[in-house]
Amino acid sequence: MVGASRTILSLSLSSSLFTFSKIPHVFPFLRLHKPRFRHAFRPLYSAAATTSPTTETNVTDPDQLKHTILLERLRLRHLKESAKPPQQRPSSSVGVEEENSIRKKSKKLVENFQELGLSEEVMGALQELNIEVPTEIQCIGIPAVMERKSVVLGSHTGSGKTLAYLLPIVQLMREDEANLGKKTKPRRPRTVVLCPTRELSEQVYRVAKSISHHARFRSILVSGGSRIRPQEDSLNNAIDMVVGTPGRILQHIEEGNMVYGDIAYLVLDEADTMFDRGFGPEIRKFLAPLNQRALKENDQGFQTVLVTATMTTAVQKLVDEEFQGIEHLRTSTLHKKIANARHDFIKLSGGEDKLEALLQVLEPSLAKGSKVMVFCNTLNSSRAVDHFLSENQISTVNYHGEVPAEQRVENLKKFKDEEGDCPTLVCTDLAARGLDLDVDHVVMFDFPKNSIDYLHRTGRTARMGAKGKVTSLVSRKDQMLAARIEEAMRNNESLESLTTDNVRRDAARSQITQEKGRSVKQMREVSKQRNSRDKPSSSPPARLTGGKTSVRKSSSSSFSKPRKASSPPEKSSKPKRKILKAVGSRSIAARGKTGSDRRPGKKLSVVGFRGKSSSARAS
Repeated sequence: MVGASRTILSLSLSSSLFTFSKIPHVFPFLRLHKPRFRHAFRPLYSAAATTSPTTETNVTDPDQLKHTILLERLRLRHLKESAKPPQQRPSSSVGVEEENSIRKKSKKLVENFQELGLSEEVMGALQELNIEVPTEIQCIGIPAVMERKSVVLGSHTGSGKTLAYLLPIVQLMREDEANLGKKTKPRRPRTVVLCPTRELSEQVYRVAKSISHHARFRSILVSGGSRIRPQEDSLNNAIDMVVGTPGRILQHIEEGNMVYGDIAYLVLDEADTMFDRGFGPEIRKFLAPLNQRALKENDQGFQTVLVTATMTTAVQKLVDEEFQGIEHLRTSTLHKKIANARHDFIKLSGGEDKLEALLQVLEPSLAKGSKVMVFCNTLNSSRAVDHFLSENQISTVNYHGEVPAEQRVENLKKFKDEEGDCPTLVCTDLAARGLDLDVDHVVMFDFPKNSIDYLHRTGRTARMGAKGKVTSLVSRKDQMLAARIEEAMRNNESLESLTTDNVRRDAARSQITQEKGRSVKQMREVSKQRNSRDKPSSSPPARLTGGKTSVRKSSSSSFSKPRKASSPPEKSSKPKRKILKAVGSRSIAARGKTGSDRRPGKKLSVVGFRGKSSSARAS
C-alpha cells in the first residue's frame, strides 16, 4: 500500500498538478488545507527533480508535499504574470488635483540630483552644502520648474522647498545668458522672490548666496525694517536676483530704484501666509505691470512659482483666480503629520495649574540640553509664560509682534547659538512660519484655533528628516479640536480644514440628530400606548358608558381639586380652553384649578398628545 501511494504521488507531480486533485478521494489524509509557512522557502522544484529518488523519499510527509505543491503553484503564477504585457495606467478625468497626484505618484524618487538634470555648477553648490539625496518635493518641483511651467509647490515645512525652486531658476538664468544673450544689469533683476516676513527673506537670501559661489549670479536683500539708502546702492549695481518683502520692493519700484523690464521669474514664498495676512493688494499691484508687459507681441512673458506648506480651499481659489492655468504639485505629506515627530496631548481638567504643568514638561528637555519653543496664542499669555519661566531660573527670549525687528533677529541668534546657554524661545504664531530653526521640542502652552496653525507650529521641529517632539497642553475648551486632530493623525488623514468652530458645529449637529432620533422613538412609544388604550372602545355601548364613568372618577380624583360652589361651570369652561391652546404643557395644572368635569375625553386626548397620558399620571 505504501509503495503504491509513492508511485501515484511521483506520477502526479511529474505530469501535472491536476492529477493530484483526484488523489484526496482515494487518500483522505492528503487533503489540502491552508498552507502553514513553518519551514523556510526552498528552491522551486523542476519537473525532473520531482521524479528523483530523493524527492520520492521526502514526499511521503504530507506537510512537505503541501509545501512543494504550493511552491509549484507560485512558480506557475509568476511565469503567467511575467508573460503578460505591462498594463497601462487608466486615464482619469477627475480634475486637476487628482491628475497632478497621479503624475506625482508615477514619478519615482531619484537617488541623486544628477538624475534631475542639474548642471555641474549647481551640483558643486550642493556638494558644498553637503546635500546628496533630494527630497520628495525636490524630485517633483525641480523638473517642473526647469520645463518653464508656472507651478504651485506644496509640501510640509522643512522639506527643502527653497532649494526646489532656487536650483532650477539659477540654471534657467544661466541658460538664458548662453542662448538669449541676457546680461546682468543695474536695477533690472531677472528673478524676484517675495516673502511675507523679513526673517524668511533673510533665510532665502542666505541660501541664494551659498549657491551663488558656484553658480555665479548676484543677489541682494531688500526687506522692511532696514535702512533704504544701502538698498538703493545695492540696486544701482548689476544684479540678477532680488529677495525681499512686497512693501519694500514696491517702494523701490515707485522711487525708480528698480525696473520691471527684465523680470522673467517670480517666486511667492509662503504664498498662503501672504494671502492670509492681507498681502493680496500688494501682490496684485506688483503683478499688474508684468501682466501688461506679457500682452505685448515680442515679450516672452514670465514664469511664476508659488511655494506653500498649507493650502486651504479659500487660498486655492484666490491663487486660481490670480494665476490662471497654474499647475498644482503636492507631496504625499501635505496637510499631514510629520512622520519623525512624536505628538503628545496632555489634557487639563481645569483644577491644575497650567504654568506648573508647563514647567513639568520643560524640565526633562532642558536637562538634556534640548532647544525648546513655547507657543502662545496672545501677547499677554506670552508675557505671563516668560515671566513665570524667568522666576524659575529658566533663561528665555521673546519673539512676537511687539518685539522690534532688530531685537527679534538678535533673539533668534541667541536661540541658535550652540556654544552659549541655549535659552527657551517663547513666541506667538509669528514664529510658526518661514523660520528655519533646529528645534528639538515644541510645546504648545495655548492650543491653536485650527489645524493649519498646528501644522505650522509642529513644522519647527523634525526638519529634513531629523527627529522631534511636540507636546500640547489642552484645556477643556480645546479638547474637542485636539481629539479630532489626534484622531486624524492616528488615521493618517488630512488636517486641512479643522477649526474649533467647525468641530463644535459638527458635534452640535450630531447631538441634534441623536436627540431627534430619541424623540421619534418616544413619539412612537406614546402612539403605541394610546392605541393600546383605545382598543377597549370597540366594546358594546353599555360597557362603554361604564368605562366613561370610571375615567371620570379617576380623572377627578387625580387631577381636579374641590372647587367652591359659587363658581359657575359655564364661566370656567371658556378660560380653560384658552389655557389649553396657549400653554400645552401647563394644561393639567390649569384644569386642576378650574375643575371642570363636563368634557374629560378632550382634555385627556390633548394631554396624551403632549406626551403624558392620564393613566400614567394616575399611576
